[in-house]
Amino acid sequence: MTVKIVTDSGSDITQEEAKQLGITVVPVYLRFGDEVYRDGVDIDSDEFYHKLMTSPIHPSTAAPSPGDFAKVYEEVAQETGEIVSIHITSRHSAVCEAALAGKKIAEGKGRRIEVIDSKGVTMWQGFVAIAAAKAAEAGCSLQEVVDKAHETISQMRALALLDTVKYMVKGGRLGKALSAVESMLNVKLLITLRDGELRPAKMARTRSKGIGQLREFISSALHIEDLAIVYSTTPDDAQTLAEYAGSLFPDIVPQIVRLGPALGVHAGPGSLIVGLREKVSPIREGAGEGKPLKKRISLPSLHLPRLRFSCPRLAA
Repeated sequence: MTVKIVTDSGSDITQEEAKQLGITVVPVYLRFGDEVYRDGVDIDSDEFYHKLMTSPIHPSTAAPSPGDFAKVYEEVAQETGEIVSIHITSRHSAVCEAALAGKKIAEGKGRRIEVIDSKGVTMWQGFVAIAAAKAAEAGCSLQEVVDKAHETISQMRALALLDTVKYMVKGGRLGKALSAVESMLNVKLLITLRDGELRPAKMARTRSKGIGQLREFISSALHIEDLAIVYSTTPDDAQTLAEYAGSLFPDIVPQIVRLGPALGVHAGPGSLIVGLREKVSPIREGAGEGKPLKKRISLPSLHLPRLRFSCPRLAA
């Protein structure tokens, strides 16, 4: 019996890849005032970013309901009784909580449903779901698929460049004080993920220097297994980063992915995200040739007095 994978639209997996791997994507809800859309179903990225930049109403997101998840689980259970459901970090979203509630409704009758917190967003989460789907496709058991998902989570790293923090401030994800600092100093913020939480990592004087930090982040990797460049509105920047990554790691094909509405609400236009899965080898590169071990460049949290991330959830 093949294990089936479920995820949510915060993963930014393309419809083509989801179909190819048999992954079921549950849409996050998006609200512009009284208008409610299902991410990737009722609204596409082009329409979303146009509305985001022109509408006087700042949108919000909402998690799929437990009933939405229960319905999906019951539909998937027509093919298999074993389901692994992988979702956006629970530190910033209620999606995992809704999936667990949906599991309680749908489980039983010989069904086994495992809900996993990916501890990430966008293609971090997407790579975890894809790795699980490939393991399932290879005939792995439910526990083996779960183990593969957790192994992939441990291999993930990400760094994001925000062109502006105003959308995170509007959504309550950043304090107004940091927005004032950005405006006063005209800097760009880079954020990273640690223990499932989005955290400030660095600041760059200009966008070009921020992109330089993304390039440095890519070059610091030891053994990249998968890499995605995620963009909101600047595909040319994403293509340039992907070409740079390809020049450093010719054995991989970087994915270029559009940041969907679920995260685009908060990241805003101009955002660039690098997500990579890295299999770190303990073997010294060039061992026996006197070459030093390639070192990873660390990304410490940025310490700014009285300037901290607030931690409300991305999808309430």
